[in-house]
Amino acid sequence: MNYQRLILVTAVVFLSACAQFIPPQPNDPYYAPVIPQHGSNVNMQAQTGAIYKVNNASFLYSDRTASRVGDLITINLNESTNATKNADTEIRKRDSNTMAEPLISGRIPSWNGNPISFDVDAERRFKAEADTAQANSLNGTITVTVAQVLPNGNLFIKGEKWLTLNQGNEFIRLSGIIRPEDISTENTISSTRVANARISYSGTGALQQSNEMGWLSQFFNTSWFPF
Repeated sequence: MNYQRLILVTAVVFLSACAQFIPPQPNDPYYAPVIPQHGSNVNMQAQTGAIYKVNNASFLYSDRTASRVGDLITINLNESTNATKNADTEIRKRDSNTMAEPLISGRIPSWNGNPISFDVDAERRFKAEADTAQANSLNGTITVTVAQVLPNGNLFIKGEKWLTLNQGNEFIRLSGIIRPEDISTENTISSTRVANARISYSGTGALQQSNEMGWLSQFFNTSWFPF
């Protein structure tokens, strides 16, 4: 039974390691561009047979910005985070107890000439210090498509951008919800204006793998390792 448990635990560890080795791939269906079909756009209006079509109109005194499914919009990545955390904890407790020398038949019992007494002096102390500082920034641009027009007029956008370099690939993936009012006249919007934003920036290849910890080292640095 112990051997079976050991084999089961080993299999789980190896399967978890294999799952971590699967790198992201281009052309993820979730981030694929949305191409609207004829009549599928929520902004499409019924045609009455006239020559003028609202859906294809281009107004002279207005800027054309993303508003329909399939439209493109450029996201300016202006992400910056800076976090600092300090913790200093100290717990100390000391107990001291003394029992008076007992009397037996009016005499103090002794052992080898030493009176029997009882003293307890216990001290416990815990001290911990932790300092954490983290700063991240992401700048650049990515053009995504409008995947859905929500009932309140907001736009759900998503897309990805892959760069093939000498030693591997780098990619940016983004999804979230924006307001049409926040889109500039140049059909751009800052990433800080994207609600429920999911922004991923990473890479694949030799350079990325050299910066990653091996799966066995990752196991020894997790809470699963009992020591």
